Amino acid sequence: MSEMAPSVARGEIATLRPDGPLRGASIAPVAEAAPGHDDAHAGRHGVMGSTLRREILYRLRNEGSTSPDRLAADLGASRTGVLQQLRALESEGLVQRETVRHGVGRPRHLYDVTDRAQDLFPSNYDGLASGLLAAIRAVGGPELIDRVFEARRQLAADAIRRRMSERLVPTSTLFERVRELAVIQDEQGYLCTAEVDADGAMRLRESNCAIHHVAAGNDAACRAELDLFREVLRADVVRESHIVGGDRCCSYRIVEPLDLDATIRAGRAAG
Repeated sequence: MSEMAPSVARGEIATLRPDGPLRGASIAPVAEAAPGHDDAHAGRHGVMGSTLRREILYRLRNEGSTSPDRLAADLGASRTGVLQQLRALESEGLVQRETVRHGVGRPRHLYDVTDRAQDLFPSNYDGLASGLLAAIRAVGGPELIDRVFEARRQLAADAIRRRMSERLVPTSTLFERVRELAVIQDEQGYLCTAEVDADGAMRLRESNCAIHHVAAGNDAACRAELDLFREVLRADVVRESHIVGGDRCCSYRIVEPLDLDATIRAGRAAG
């Protein structure tokens, strides 16, 4: 199940390790307070293409504001090469420059990482989420876990309905709603597509589970997603494959409902 975000273009960047390879991650936008993906030109190749760039970012994260001369000396690199990387990182919004003046003479320029660079460094959001859910279960048992995921489902449904009301006309077809939901889920990292079968039935296919570690330990997460899809699509939705169950993808078959309320009630009863 996803957290809703506005539709914005996706900007891929990379996660830094001090002495290892870069691994892919998404960087959130700076200007708007939405948890979506960024449309800036801080592309994956901009970070992955330079070991010096990685070392600069890690040094700034560890030591704070530093001059190009100090970076060059510490990293054993040329001042020109360091400045070239700093300017590129500054243009991508990943570092910022401060001008310091001390009396007469030329001012000094100091560089530091920005908040936007945070997602380049290791994080443990999976561990945090799993730990919080374990604490919730310890406090209130499985019933409280179910209530938490139900509240999350309701919030997500409200956000998706707002999104669809902005993008679709009130008389939108089921396929249009499925297609828009696929876009929303794809933006949230689920690698989601919408397909139409020869018999007219639609399928939503998620090739990645963006909350896999949470879902693997909490059945309520996947039940809530299924209820969410039924509600926002106003359709009969049946899960045909399940990543957590060992399948390659999560696949949902979607058809026009005969009785939406009955569909949702039956789905919840089936668990």
